[in-house]
Amino acid sequence: MSDSNFPGTPQFELSQFEQLARKRRATRHFSPQPVERELVERLLRTAQWAPSGYNLQPTRFVVVSDPANRLRITRACMNQQAVGEAPIVVVFAGDRRAADRLEETLGSDLAAGAITPDHANFLRRIVRLMFRQGPLGIGWFWKATLIPVARVFVPIPQFMAVHKRFWLAKQVMLCAMNFMLAAEAAGLGTVPMEGFDSGRLRRTLDLPPSWEPILVVPVGYANAGPAKKSRLALGRVTIWR
Repeated sequence: MSDSNFPGTPQFELSQFEQLARKRRATRHFSPQPVERELVERLLRTAQWAPSGYNLQPTRFVVVSDPANRLRITRACMNQQAVGEAPIVVVFAGDRRAADRLEETLGSDLAAGAITPDHANFLRRIVRLMFRQGPLGIGWFWKATLIPVARVFVPIPQFMAVHKRFWLAKQVMLCAMNFMLAAEAAGLGTVPMEGFDSGRLRRTLDLPPSWEPILVVPVGYANAGPAKKSRLALGRVTIWR
């Protein structure tokens, strides 16, 4: 079915994006060929355009390009070979204090005309409700204990004050996927890694206390052909209601 069979006027060819998404593979071995800093920053800016809850943009990037630093984090990454081979390793982290910086994102959105003052006030109220833990964790306690009971009677979303790391992981992964697809479009290989010691990685890189490492992504030029991959049949993983 051609793209023209769908309603609307697409700005990009769906078939081209399908090809890009299917072509991306986990790169296990990298060439020592360096990656220009300007290109890495371009990929990171693309990653920033991923959506985030309440537009809080909690994703933080730690770009490890110094060979000595890449060697230092290899142990924290379970000695995975790609970390040492790739010329660039990006640690995608989530800022636990992103909600504390709400006014910064609201100010930017208001200046851009992306939201109205009324919506900004709504976001102030909802973010306070969803994220605040209160003094001595009192807010966290009642949200963690009473919400499951209340959910029996009314629909209630997950509160970030209780499930903050889960919320952060979702936001960061959206950015990381943007980054990896952009890297593929630029002719680079990537491999997403969840196998690492978060605490050791944080200490080795001397990250701010509120930054939680979520994903490690080596990036560079592949030193091997694209790996073959398959996917389950769509009907196997889809339910229509």
